Amino acid sequence: MKIPLTQVDAFTSSVFGGNPAAVVPLGEWLPSDVMQKIAMENQLSETAFFVPEGSGFRLRWFTPNKEVNLCGHATLATAHVIFSQGASRADAIEFETRSGTLTVKRWGTGYEMDFPADKPGPCSISKEKIEESIGSKTKELLAGREDIVAIVESAKDVARLTPDFRLIAELDVRGILVSARGDQSDFVSRCFFPRFGIDEDPVTGSAHTTLAPYWGEALGKRELRAKQISARGGELECLLAEDRVFLRGQAVTYLRGEIEI
Repeated sequence: MKIPLTQVDAFTSSVFGGNPAAVVPLGEWLPSDVMQKIAMENQLSETAFFVPEGSGFRLRWFTPNKEVNLCGHATLATAHVIFSQGASRADAIEFETRSGTLTVKRWGTGYEMDFPADKPGPCSISKEKIEESIGSKTKELLAGREDIVAIVESAKDVARLTPDFRLIAELDVRGILVSARGDQSDFVSRCFFPRFGIDEDPVTGSAHTTLAPYWGEALGKRELRAKQISARGGELECLLAEDRVFLRGQAVTYLRGEIEI
């Protein structure tokens, strides 16, 4: 069996930037264990699989070791594949997912994604345990649906983090989002998900459904510019509206090929 695969760099305007994701279009679902093995073989932070459903598509995301509930950059990558390869001529695409209906539409030279907001609240994990795991003092700790948000003093503190991935993996959360006010953006972040086979994710769209509501309230803004300052790095525009977060970014195709199984 030969299955097409496209690798896309998301949240960037040029290859070798942003966050790479593999996108696999299917006529019908493969067994879940086969999709997980493909994701493990790809060794990217996410591999997205989609099938036509109604007037849109059903979308699923896999890290190298788990299926996840929400992934922003792989959704952006999937929309880029569908739009750029002519699978849809509509101005907007609807994806049915574990996180409900997600809409992606064309926006300038990129795309705008409509995601559910995740406003963080009190954190039950001890401050000492979080600070030990990320290797930094924190100003504030909060918890989203799946992730811990650790606010630190400055963008420089975010950049020089030396996290202990073993300790982070022991926490009963998807990951830790470390963030601070930005110098040339509204806020910066780095995101760590070792329990899901991703020590540090280059650019994490889903994290910004939690970070944007926090910084929107902290800064009194509904439109925010965000930078994820991983080694590859990436940029996002975030817009807040009621219980939704709109994430804007670009994507570029890196390769097209076939899987043989």
